Amino acid sequence: MDASKGLEFLKSLTVESLMKALEEKLYVADRELATALYLAIQMRKPLLIEGEPGCGKTEVAKVLAEILGTELIRLQCYEGLDASDAIYEWDYPRQLLYIKMLESRKDITELESEIFSERFLLKRPLLRAVLHPGPLPPVLLIDEIDRADEEFEGFLLEFLAEYQVTIPEIGTIKAKVEPITILTSNRTREIGDGLKRRCLYYYVTYPSKEKEMRILKLKVKGLSDSLAEQLVAFVNVLRQRPDIMKKPGISETLDWANALMKLGAKELSREVLRSTLV
Repeated sequence: MDASKGLEFLKSLTVESLMKALEEKLYVADRELATALYLAIQMRKPLLIEGEPGCGKTEVAKVLAEILGTELIRLQCYEGLDASDAIYEWDYPRQLLYIKMLESRKDITELESEIFSERFLLKRPLLRAVLHPGPLPPVLLIDEIDRADEEFEGFLLEFLAEYQVTIPEIGTIKAKVEPITILTSNRTREIGDGLKRRCLYYYVTYPSKEKEMRILKLKVKGLSDSLAEQLVAFVNVLRQRPDIMKKPGISETLDWANALMKLGAKELSREVLRSTLV
């Protein structure tokens, strides 16, 4: 979808059209998720999606960017993530090389203004989102925010309020077009109330058996109804077992189904289970 079609899609957006577009990209969304996403777009508010790993949280942002034909900008969170990793850094090796090349030809004041210019700026995801030229908004995915610490969460709260960043040597840069922002969390820790209040919220759970069957049939070509039923039934048993710490999500079910198709399995026999489950 080109920019004009993407803008037209947003202009006439409804919950129903969003659900249809998601399914056309092989993402089965229930009405509640589609409604949360629709409201996030219309109200220009970030959407925080929490839930178990492998339940399609990250995929929502990827598919939405594909539907709109816009850029997906991803910030992968991790322990120790700070503002410089998320916004920008100066390319110090290039700056030093440039200084050595020109220090004999220019005075220090002129040189300083050149080395602290955009050409030496390493743009990280949040700055890239702010600098996006439009006219379509990019989709900003802040993935696994629960992995970052509370200090970064506080910084992010400020960023989401204004969609602007300040670079001391250059000044304050405000987004020309605010991104469609989706945050995900696997709930490894509790997200602060301040960030939750800033966002719309949706909790994604494991799908019903009927929905998981539908997802399998949609995404795994050639999968028989009987094998799909056996897979879904077995995975649901695993999810109920208290001794299994990491429950299989939809992504694991899909991987297993694809593996069985490659092996030519017709049913979930004891031999197939033994050879495909580690």
